[in-house]
Amino acid sequence: MKIINPATEEIIKTLEEDTVISLHERYTLLRQGQKKWAAKSLAERMEVVSRFFELLEVEIEDLAAVLTAEVGKPLQQSRNEIKGAGTRISWMLNNSMRYLSEEWVTNTEELQEKISYEPLGVICNISAWNYPYLVGVNVFVPAIIAGNSVMYKPSEYATLTGLEIEKLWGKAGLPDGVFKTAIGAKEVGEALLDMDFDGYYFTGSYRTGKHIYERVARKMVPCQLELGGKDPLYVADDVKDVAAVAMGTADGAFYNNGQSCCAVERIYVHEEIYEAYEAAFLKEVQSWKIGLPTEEGVYIGALTRKEQLEVLADQVQDALLKGAKLLCGGNRRAEKGYYFEPTVLTNVSNDMKVMQEESFGPIIGIMKVKNDDEAISLMKDTDYGLTAAVYSFDGDRAQRILSEIDSGSGYWNCCDRVTAGLPWSGRKHSGFGATLSHQGLRAFVKPKAWHLRK
Repeated sequence: MKIINPATEEIIKTLEEDTVISLHERYTLLRQGQKKWAAKSLAERMEVVSRFFELLEVEIEDLAAVLTAEVGKPLQQSRNEIKGAGTRISWMLNNSMRYLSEEWVTNTEELQEKISYEPLGVICNISAWNYPYLVGVNVFVPAIIAGNSVMYKPSEYATLTGLEIEKLWGKAGLPDGVFKTAIGAKEVGEALLDMDFDGYYFTGSYRTGKHIYERVARKMVPCQLELGGKDPLYVADDVKDVAAVAMGTADGAFYNNGQSCCAVERIYVHEEIYEAYEAAFLKEVQSWKIGLPTEEGVYIGALTRKEQLEVLADQVQDALLKGAKLLCGGNRRAEKGYYFEPTVLTNVSNDMKVMQEESFGPIIGIMKVKNDDEAISLMKDTDYGLTAAVYSFDGDRAQRILSEIDSGSGYWNCCDRVTAGLPWSGRKHSGFGATLSHQGLRAFVKPKAWHLRK
């Protein structure tokens, strides 16, 4: 398997993919190691995770360089991702004792009743390339804290980062049979689905998630899917600083080259402020530096996957044929690397691919609406349900609109953000189950009810 730098198209490294035999050997080690790991106290397990957290900070520059080289995101954004992962781990460490310890429900002289939280066993984490640290720690950190062992399959586009994570666990003192990395692409993923894991946790596209769910359903083990989104954002007519809102929402749409499941993917703007918003949004997008992700000040780097260039070009062509107006971008850049120009389309309609199909790239459609009711109707017109955002001076108005939208997260005067203390979950084609918050900690345990009569 060739690891390619998307910014230069150079081969960074060549790796041997796993085979069914090597995967089963690792699975056996994980099955054996899990029992010993679960026998340790919660406090002992948290000590190892704490050392892992500390090493992320110590080795951030080397880790960020590897991440940028294989996924193409600007170096500062790679640093930001690793720091963000550390913030999430810190929350988990501060709250695991509270949510994973035994809970006494009844405690009288005659009867004691409690809930204990037992690890699932050996879990399979099939992860994503766009934020390998952030989406990774959402799963493997609480799983390990809870006493599970983990087979971690990084995306083939973030394999080197996956191997760095495994090394870091070793340095932190995690026993050998608790975390193993599976190297490979689709064939390796299929082989993992055939194995007897005690839970499956996937982050990626709806199509792949649906396939995984159907394949493992017969096993009757937990299966959580964190899938894509077509996240809508509405800018109401009562915002006080249109230019500031335009700048913030442009960042929400284009950060990490738009390669975020919770990135703003379609924007609806009240007609009273539409022209001012459009002008400010375009000015912000055109101010960004595009280029090698290792260069200082670059905001837009290379796309991670070459195939996405065709997806974006097709969305632009479809929009233009249906009457959209291209304000900027719309093409692949001429130099080597998987670069696509930041693209802004207006005069769009909800029958266009750019407003219905996940873009996962630096492209956005902006549509004028007459009122809140029209905005709500258009925001609801999707098979996805990950996030939705409203910018308005009136909080009651914003929350009333958001309550109409079937999404896992609602944002008022913010967007494209995740907080460790809140559940991260999707609805409809955006998946199901939750990571983060106390629900995310308990996603990796099975509760047992104890009835103890004296």
